[in-house]
Amino acid sequence: MAIQVSEQLEDQAEFKGALSTRSKLAVNSEKFIAQVLGLRSDIASPDQDTNNFVSNLRQLASDRLATLSFPTTKDEEWKYTDVSALGSLPFANQPAIASRNANLEALIANNIAPESLGNCLVFVNGKYRKDLSDTSDVTEGLVIGTLESLGDRILPKLRSHLAQHPDANDFFASLNTACMEDVAIILAPKNLVVENPVQLLFISAPQAGEATLITQPRCLVIAETHSQLTFVQTFVGEDSQIYFTNVVTEVWLAEGAQVNHTKVQRQGDEAVHINTTAIAQARNSVYKNQAISFGAKISRQNLIVHQMAEQTETSLTGLAFIDGEQLADTHSVISHNYPHGSSKQLHKCIADGRSHAVFNGKIQVAKLAQQTDSAQLSRNLLLSGKARVDTKPQLEIFADNVKCAHGATVSQLDAEEIFYLQSRAIDAESAAKLLTYAFATEAISQIPVVSIQRSLSSFVLEKTKS
Repeated sequence: MAIQVSEQLEDQAEFKGALSTRSKLAVNSEKFIAQVLGLRSDIASPDQDTNNFVSNLRQLASDRLATLSFPTTKDEEWKYTDVSALGSLPFANQPAIASRNANLEALIANNIAPESLGNCLVFVNGKYRKDLSDTSDVTEGLVIGTLESLGDRILPKLRSHLAQHPDANDFFASLNTACMEDVAIILAPKNLVVENPVQLLFISAPQAGEATLITQPRCLVIAETHSQLTFVQTFVGEDSQIYFTNVVTEVWLAEGAQVNHTKVQRQGDEAVHINTTAIAQARNSVYKNQAISFGAKISRQNLIVHQMAEQTETSLTGLAFIDGEQLADTHSVISHNYPHGSSKQLHKCIADGRSHAVFNGKIQVAKLAQQTDSAQLSRNLLLSGKARVDTKPQLEIFADNVKCAHGATVSQLDAEEIFYLQSRAIDAESAAKLLTYAFATEAISQIPVVSIQRSLSSFVLEKTKS
């Protein structure tokens, strides 16, 4: 056993080195897939019909995986993000769920929003922890839980929504589906207005010296006709530990539904985080997303929005604040498929040290989508001469009566603005930090949960003080 642990630690050291140098390693897709699929556990549902349904989804995804290759930098969509170091991960049996301890308690206490008390599901190392969750104050009619607790109650909803988004089937999304064990589920029934935000908290707490942790959270959110809901996803984990998170979230909005979705990623400095969020909007629905990324060595976010009827509204706000050797990559697609749709997107990156930020945002306007109103802006701030930003806003328009605009800026701190603050008795260093803080808080202020706004603002303020 000691030899096995030693070998795993050597493999982890190799993986850590590969991450730091971003070397391009050849990955054997079949071997990688076989290792991950070999870690699967039984489906977490006691209901046989649900079990059969999910088993079928896992098999379909496994079959699809066999036709896909591990992404490389030769693929246009992964041009700037080399995740080949994952191929050297020493996959083994998943570690046992972490026992309750002081570090775990601190992660929970520091990351659950007070507004979500009584409406929070907690997952540790990919496993639902009922003893750490709190569903004591759930709005009457709202359904929140996991596949294990809800599967037989909402099977018809699962059949029509779970793993049904046509675009959530790339390599990592398919890997997630093929390994799906339990699912975090939020269902807002018709006309229900949910006042308090629902929070899903995912904690990675790997044990030092144990096998490398891999988790693949799965989330399903259904907002039925004219319902209103705010939900928050928070991903945190311990520093100086290597772990891999591969999450997929599907959000379905029926006619007139309104969903606010906040995602905060503050995982450890050696983590790899890949996230796919797929959204489908029906007529007159409103979807607002705020995605904040501060953590992980390598993070990748895929946002895919489909407007499936007229008069739909989409708002995406993003912020990545990175330094050191971090890489943060955001890819988004908003598809306007019907008339009178609108979308707004603001994505900001702050890159310090030798970090690398990537933004690739695509707005698609189909021929039928007349009178679409869409605006997209990518704003980027370089704090170091060695930091790098690659941004690529794109418009694909096939309709002839639309109002669409996009733009991108990459800049350093404005010397004139610093000079102006200096003229107000603020020294140059403090002025630079103040401007950086102001740049970040424009995105944070869009988050509808006040305590999360304050927490993230404090984090940015502390970061700009260092």
